Amino acid sequence: MSTKVSLLLGLLVFIVTLGGLQAADAPAPQTIGDPSIPTNHLALLLGPLTEAELAVEASAWQDLLKSKASEISELEIEVRSKPSAEEKNTLLKSISTLQTEKSALLERFGTVVDAYETKGGDPASFRNYAKVVGRINADITDVSTAWFLFTDWIQSKEGGIKWGINILKFIGIMIAFWFLARILSRLMKNFLERTAYMSDLLEAFVQKMVGRVVMIVGLLVALGTIGVNVGAALALIGGGAFILAFALQDTLANFANGLMLLIYRPFDVGDGVEVGGVSGAVDSVSLVNTTILTFDNKKVIVPNKNVWGQVITNITGMPTRRVDFVFGIGYDDDTDKALSILEKIVEEHDLILTDPAPVVRISELADSSVNFICRPWAKTGDYWTVHGDVTDRVKKEFDAAGISIPYPQQDLHLHTVKTESSGDAA
Repeated sequence: MSTKVSLLLGLLVFIVTLGGLQAADAPAPQTIGDPSIPTNHLALLLGPLTEAELAVEASAWQDLLKSKASEISELEIEVRSKPSAEEKNTLLKSISTLQTEKSALLERFGTVVDAYETKGGDPASFRNYAKVVGRINADITDVSTAWFLFTDWIQSKEGGIKWGINILKFIGIMIAFWFLARILSRLMKNFLERTAYMSDLLEAFVQKMVGRVVMIVGLLVALGTIGVNVGAALALIGGGAFILAFALQDTLANFANGLMLLIYRPFDVGDGVEVGGVSGAVDSVSLVNTTILTFDNKKVIVPNKNVWGQVITNITGMPTRRVDFVFGIGYDDDTDKALSILEKIVEEHDLILTDPAPVVRISELADSSVNFICRPWAKTGDYWTVHGDVTDRVKKEFDAAGISIPYPQQDLHLHTVKTESSGDAA
């Protein structure tokens, strides 16, 4: 009997000893010694810790947060028991102080949970607890209570003063990056203007993109300065990139085609073009669409995939253009005289180029006219001036020389047929 008792006592001692060893092996929290530690210092301390150690740290900070929330709840119960005005103000002051301390603990608890998640831990339970505890606030149905808490929060270092400083930091950083974006955009513009092969469209695009990229970097820096977890936001964006790309596949197609337009430069700003079934002058090209001003001054937005994916006709892309005319005279008119008049008109016009040489000759014996082709060359900007001047002078010169300009007509010939009456035949 005594042997059995000894065995039981020995087993009990072994179990107690094993439990003590396991408790001794459990790591102790290392970062809760100073609950007001700056978050950037806390992040440095958390860096070397393992996932298991970070779980212990998160639990310890959660316990601190729980204790603070319990104190607030107890004081709120006292406030709602309708104490005297003096006691109520004292309690509200204490609650405000505890709320400020709770907000500081929530911020540091969030830093620990973020580090725990980075090392592979599951932060769901910690985040849910922080979310629920963060909603525990004083009863603000009483106007005097709400005003007291608000004014006290405004004056607290962890409340209004902290957020005021953060807002000033954010605004200051964004203003600094705005000036930096303008300076870099101007420097880029000056550099690109010295590059001969760079089109105006690509210059404008690069200049805008430099400014926008600088402002995006400034926004990320400003958000990080005021405590926003920029890394988590970027990770979320990266995770949703596939879904975003699928939803915006047409926009991405326009984006890719816009880059091709900017790189290969089939046209530039101000060029007259025919693209996507639209004729007009190019006003601008963005990454998603091309803006064209039609010749009657209508603004047309054409998606870039409808520009690059179809035939592009650049009307004004070359420095010179050939002006094509066809003039017809009657068959009874003097063809040599008409030919000499056309050659004279072409030679005397100041805007018609001598190289390439103009071509004037008989081209066709049509149904109702003898047709001449007249093909002078002019600078692209003088095309319509030459076209109008030559047409006007040919009409006047032909009229003065008695040369007709026929137009489509039909001659109707009537023939009378005489027949003998029936009486004469008899």
